[in-house]
Amino acid sequence: MSKGVAQTGDLALAAEFEAPSRRQWERLVDKVLERMGSSRDRLVTTTDDGIEIQPLYTADDRAPSAGVPGMPPFVRGARPEGHVVAGWDVRARHEAGDGGDPAALNDAVLVDLDGGVTSLWLCVGEGGLPVDSLADALRDVRLDLAPVVLDAGAEYERAAEALLALHAEQGVPDAEVAGNLGADPIGLRARTGREFDVAGAVALTARLDGRHPRLATVVADGLPYHEAGSSDAQEIGAATASAVAYLRAMTEAGLDVAEAASRIEFRLAATTDQFGTIAKFRAARRVWARVVEVCGAPDVAMRQHAVTSPAMMTRRDPSVNLLRTTVACFAAGVGGADAVTVLPFDHALGLPDRFSRRLARNTQAILLEESKLAAVIDPAGGSWYVENRTDALARRAWDEFTAIEKAGGIEAELASGALGERIARTWQARSRRIATRRDAITGVSEFPLLEEKDFDRAPRPTVRANGGLPRVRYAQGYERLRDRSDAHLAEHGSRPKVFLATLGPLSEHTARATFAANLFLAGGIEPVNPELGDPTTEELVDAFRACGTPVACVCGTDAAYAEKAAEVAEALRAAGATTVLVAGRPGESDPDSAISGYVHRGCDALAVLTDTLDTLGVAS
Repeated sequence: MSKGVAQTGDLALAAEFEAPSRRQWERLVDKVLERMGSSRDRLVTTTDDGIEIQPLYTADDRAPSAGVPGMPPFVRGARPEGHVVAGWDVRARHEAGDGGDPAALNDAVLVDLDGGVTSLWLCVGEGGLPVDSLADALRDVRLDLAPVVLDAGAEYERAAEALLALHAEQGVPDAEVAGNLGADPIGLRARTGREFDVAGAVALTARLDGRHPRLATVVADGLPYHEAGSSDAQEIGAATASAVAYLRAMTEAGLDVAEAASRIEFRLAATTDQFGTIAKFRAARRVWARVVEVCGAPDVAMRQHAVTSPAMMTRRDPSVNLLRTTVACFAAGVGGADAVTVLPFDHALGLPDRFSRRLARNTQAILLEESKLAAVIDPAGGSWYVENRTDALARRAWDEFTAIEKAGGIEAELASGALGERIARTWQARSRRIATRRDAITGVSEFPLLEEKDFDRAPRPTVRANGGLPRVRYAQGYERLRDRSDAHLAEHGSRPKVFLATLGPLSEHTARATFAANLFLAGGIEPVNPELGDPTTEELVDAFRACGTPVACVCGTDAAYAEKAAEVAEALRAAGATTVLVAGRPGESDPDSAISGYVHRGCDALAVLTDTLDTLGVAS
């Protein structure tokens, strides 16, 4: 039996087949690509961090050892048993609306806890739940069983004192107090642009020195950078630099390194990039392990709180967000995150309702209880692809972190704007891919649903905008166009339209007509297909006039274009068309003067849609 062939008893599975080599695979792939006029280089993709993802990984692509679970550098998890014993911490986010109704928040909290949530992430302070109402919001909550993580902005000291007082009232022993008091002045500065002294966070931690060993006091939050459009390495690097700033300040105040490091929890985004997210949480632990090793506390593992990315959430066709958050939660769990927050599918629309919160927590319940995702320690460990991507990302993140440190630290980088400029360049590159639909957004830029269900949600609390890093969502460009279309519908009773001038029989024009329709729908523009079979130019012109729009898009085969596109375009122009587009790439000859432009795979869809709405007189 050849090496590597599986064997069961006396039966050698696939014994009659030779073990394929990498070179054999490459030769077969090259033959297919040659017929397509392409090469193997086209199969290599590059991440925002410049990491090249190969089409195949084998034992020849071994990465440096990731160690073992529960041991430095903690790539394979912070605990030897992984999530096998208790699963990860299912953490639900709760925020109140303007005015902060503690009774309503308390009701939502209790429902979540009854439904399987194991910890709470509470937003209190400006614009939401007043700190003085924290006791009412947590009425009947057993704090020894349901740890609380605070997100109180500038009011973190008052909120921390209020939460600790509630623990004392319930008689929770110091050793049983868990959660996080949520101090993060650096993250607050990144959000707002205002400077906040870390002294308050240090003093809060110092007061608890030697007490509450399970309680974190500080958050090193990567979300402000992620929501500004950063890459994974930039997010990890910035969060690590924030943690180092806190660690440095706490040790200078006299705290032990291990004690100080154990008080910090990292918050990172999980996205639909499944393998990227798995590698991200593994790589982040490796980066932090190196930091604490150098500082003299090698046994302190990173605490990780994963949050399904707010940037990936869409306002349009929001039900699709259920799929996005499921993939992101899966990846965060496989990646070894200690706690996971699944944002409800309507997060981008406003405050979630009872139904969307239920779906959010049940997403985690299915992955934990039905899919048994936590039953395996580090399920991605040993994958040549995952180990390579983890190693490459850790190196990129370390480069980002050390660049921030060389520039004077995270606060200096925020003050100078240098970090924001690097993130902006990353966001610009992603924006180009989104605009050209290279990065597809299902339900928005691809397969949009023009007449979708309306989800009415209460608005989020109003918080003063004072600068800081921007907050972006990947779908925002297309959603602005859809908003223009909705306003036009409300005012005129119909949506802006584009006429599809189909050439040849149905079998010949369907592919490009479908492509064009999908593209225009992404901008809220209704495509009108006359469905005339194999129409004459006169029939197309009559249908165009009946449609009542000045924009047309010719759809057919290359052969049909060569024979008839110029004639049809000129006839449509004569009939009143101000813009005549063609679905497909320009041919070798110069474009006909009657043709305004071309729409094709890889074109700037956002620019085409914006120009079309402008041509149609749709208000911006």
